[in-house]
Amino acid sequence: MKVKKLIRFDWAIKTILRNKKNFSILEGFLSELLHADVKIQELLESESNKNHARDKFNRVDVLARLGEDQLVIIEVQCEAQSDFLSRMLYGVSKVVVEHLQAGERYRQIPRVISVNIVYFDLGEGEDYIYYGKTEFKGIHKHDILQLHDSQKKHYPTKIDHIANILPEYYVLKVGAFDLRVKNTLDEWMYALKQSEVKPEFKAQGIQEAGEKLSELKLSEEERAAYERYVDNARNARSTIETAYEEGESKGEAKGLAKGLEQGLAEGKKEMILNLHQLGISLEQIAAAAKLSSGEVKNILEQ
Repeated sequence: MKVKKLIRFDWAIKTILRNKKNFSILEGFLSELLHADVKIQELLESESNKNHARDKFNRVDVLARLGEDQLVIIEVQCEAQSDFLSRMLYGVSKVVVEHLQAGERYRQIPRVISVNIVYFDLGEGEDYIYYGKTEFKGIHKHDILQLHDSQKKHYPTKIDHIANILPEYYVLKVGAFDLRVKNTLDEWMYALKQSEVKPEFKAQGIQEAGEKLSELKLSEEERAAYERYVDNARNARSTIETAYEEGESKGEAKGLAKGLEQGLAEGKKEMILNLHQLGISLEQIAAAAKLSSGEVKNILEQ
């Protein structure tokens, strides 16, 4: 059997994977990551549901069931952004607020797991998968604050620790993965980085990904949209890299402005969209384009 060449996951997450018939792919990936039997009930309204040709967001909210009796909300994000960690916090906070109905008690807030797939160098660290949770540690006794038995009865059975009530975070740094596959989760990391699935891979959902996300399976319309997306991402990345290279000798801010001005001269509107995708701030884009922040915002919202 041949290696299966896939479309990029950051494009699939906002298009093909939103289709219910393809839920098994996300279910398999999340099951391997969370070491649980994940079943997706539905996709929630989110930025990824903006089905627009120039939509640059790559986020999907998934309402999922872990095991038999626990519902969670999982965010999968694939967007380069300089303040991405703050975006993670905002995303989780927004989900919490949106899913507490009027009149409900706080204990009815769903458990939130934030899964973040990043294709850029986020922070400093040698690993390629990071996990974070919130615990309360005693300053003097160094013990971990736990739920009292009288408190546990107000939560589902599996919510037996404070850390299970508060949000959890996963960060997958795709670029840091060295392509050495040691387990089934690494098979998914390989697929995310190389856009390939090898015939010997055994991870949950990964062979389904090889079938359903194959470039060969795209319709003419899907292929055209996909090629435009890849081309826009490539051009934006090239523009930013050029700007920063010039910044090394002339100062980062001056080099960035010059690189932006050159790109905008060739197509100001398209370049604004591409730079926004890569996380350049609204103020920087507006300054380089010699437009007001409002005018730039209007372009991004078109």
